[in-house]
Amino acid sequence: MTALSPSYRDAALTALAAAEVDVLVIGGGVVGAGCALDAVTRGLTVGLVEARDFASGTSSRSSKLIHGGLRYLEMLDFGLVREALRERGLILQRLAPHLARPVRFLYPLKHHGWERLYAGLGVTLYDTMAWSHSLPRHRHLTRRGALRACPALRADSLVGALQYYDAQVDDARHTMFLARTAAAYGAHVASRTEVVGFLREGERVTGVRVHDLEHDRTFEIRAQQVVNATGVWTDDTQSLVGERGQIHVRASKGIHLVVPRDRIQSSTGLILRTTTSVLFVIPWGRHWIVGTTDTDWSLDKAHPAASSKDIDYLLAEVNKVLSRPLERADVEGVYAGLRPLLTGESDSTSKLSREHSVGSPVPGLVVVAGGKYTTYRVMARDAIDACVHGLARTVPRCVTDEVPLLGAEGYPALWNRRGLLAAESGLHVARVEHLLRRYGTLTSELLDLIREEPGLGRPIDGADDYLRAEFIYAAAAEGARHLVDVLARRTRISIETFDRGIVAAPEAAELMGRVLGWTPEQCDREVENYRLRVEAERASQEQQDDETADAARLGAPDVIPVRLS
Repeated sequence: MTALSPSYRDAALTALAAAEVDVLVIGGGVVGAGCALDAVTRGLTVGLVEARDFASGTSSRSSKLIHGGLRYLEMLDFGLVREALRERGLILQRLAPHLARPVRFLYPLKHHGWERLYAGLGVTLYDTMAWSHSLPRHRHLTRRGALRACPALRADSLVGALQYYDAQVDDARHTMFLARTAAAYGAHVASRTEVVGFLREGERVTGVRVHDLEHDRTFEIRAQQVVNATGVWTDDTQSLVGERGQIHVRASKGIHLVVPRDRIQSSTGLILRTTTSVLFVIPWGRHWIVGTTDTDWSLDKAHPAASSKDIDYLLAEVNKVLSRPLERADVEGVYAGLRPLLTGESDSTSKLSREHSVGSPVPGLVVVAGGKYTTYRVMARDAIDACVHGLARTVPRCVTDEVPLLGAEGYPALWNRRGLLAAESGLHVARVEHLLRRYGTLTSELLDLIREEPGLGRPIDGADDYLRAEFIYAAAAEGARHLVDVLARRTRISIETFDRGIVAAPEAAELMGRVLGWTPEQCDREVENYRLRVEAERASQEQQDDETADAARLGAPDVIPVRLS
């Protein structure tokens, strides 16, 4: 089993510097990691480089839903919905059953008669297009039935409801598992490796020049085909080539709030209409995620900032239907992400296409952009198909619809044994369930760590949901290089605690430092960097507009500076 360990990273970069690969992917988000897995499982030699951490951009800041997109039915985009629903079924049943799970939603109806008929037809079509039986079909509820499922709703905010199912996933962990699975099949995968230039032979792109940010060294990687899968940074990456091409991306900011589960009394998620889009209230462990917004963003791409205006908007919208309104004091966490939308004619980002595009602006370079998280595998397939065309040799077809991610094989059987695993390990069954939902069959590796050092089976101070072993494992096997990687992405402590992870940071740094060889001074630097990040985010969330929020967020330095912003 390939671990994304410090020694693995060094070996991957040595291999990339030494020999030409068939395909080099730039970008460690869900599409880039998906491209690496697609290419390597076709028998190609593959490299994947990411300037920051895996999923550090859009792919850790989504609504965490795997869904077809009900609102796209209203836009008559049946092809996109059908494709996304097919991918939802694959992820739930075959590719990542350990990471994805069903989630139930309630759609309140405000009008008698016509709205139930109209919405009911839409959800019936949604269920029918899903073609699989992985999720229950929708139900019609009376107002009394809806209030039984969600007592938090104001009785005068609905006349009835529809109940339907979609799915959710921890996006950052799923993306990391894609990269790790690609590595297990032979891809050379490295984070904190920034592309600073492209290599050319005449018109053709023949590779890239990269800067290893961890060791401050620059070297070249040669490749037959290079894939630009950098999401909202697509245009910035293209500018390094000197030719922008036909594909341009516009960033749309979406923010989410995280509140404790006890603030909203409900056994189901909610989907609500707003004047501009839709609003989700999504169950998330011991929390709710409330989002999202949809506004144009042209400022810093690495750290999009949520303003006080954004937060107030979400609270105002959700409070329209809640009997006990949420207040600012109820908000544990806030996160902002950028959707990479293909540039269109519309002035409204909510109307821009969520479909993707693949192009080859110059020989040797493939660009993939747009799309939505759920359809990452289709985007990756199309991008690697374009690479295969450029390789001009026979290459097997895409097989990623048949390739489970690490931790997926045998997961249902291991889940059924969770009581026995708890008895064997001495952990409470709830702790074993937590590990199984995050690591699948790789849970045995965590249990081995705890067996060797029982103290690692205790929760970390300040974040009771997570065991100390998880921080060791994140650095040793999941490619975490810095404290922020673990607190913001391998775990979700940065948005699931009122202190945003400040209390957990010192112990987390000490545990990571054992693996990464940090001195006490390095541990202190990591903790201080994280503290400054939290302070800057809190300050940005007190500002009234994007410009001042962006300036406040940029008050904290990156753990390692990256040129692209």
